[in-house]
Amino acid sequence: MILTIASIALIVAGLVFFLGAAVGLTRFPDFYCRTHAAGKGDTLSSLLVISGFALYQLGEVHDLSHGWPVLLVFLKLLAVIFFISLTSPTSTSTLADAGWEDGIDPTIEPGRENHLQEDCGKRRS
Repeated sequence: MILTIASIALIVAGLVFFLGAAVGLTRFPDFYCRTHAAGKGDTLSSLLVISGFALYQLGEVHDLSHGWPVLLVFLKLLAVIFFISLTSPTSTSTLADAGWEDGIDPTIEPGRENHLQEDCGKRRS
């Protein structure tokens, strides 16, 4: 019962972060802010939802003699969590770098410095 409630809480939290990422994609002003919202929101929400599924599967194991297929599903879900935690931030960073090299400038308020230009200015030709 407690594992079921905890898994529901994780899944609902993941859905809330998915909603936050969707709002960030539509409301943020430029490519880099939208990339940040999509990358962070997608990674965290996917990890929360899949963790909720894994926890729910773990609650279905009562004895190891008959519950090994459920444990196998649990281990596969943990592998998916590991894979997403490695690939999603890497792909988001690569996408932002590609945008910078393609010439997409960030939206900066008047009077503020472009620190991205200082840090990455050597790469752009």
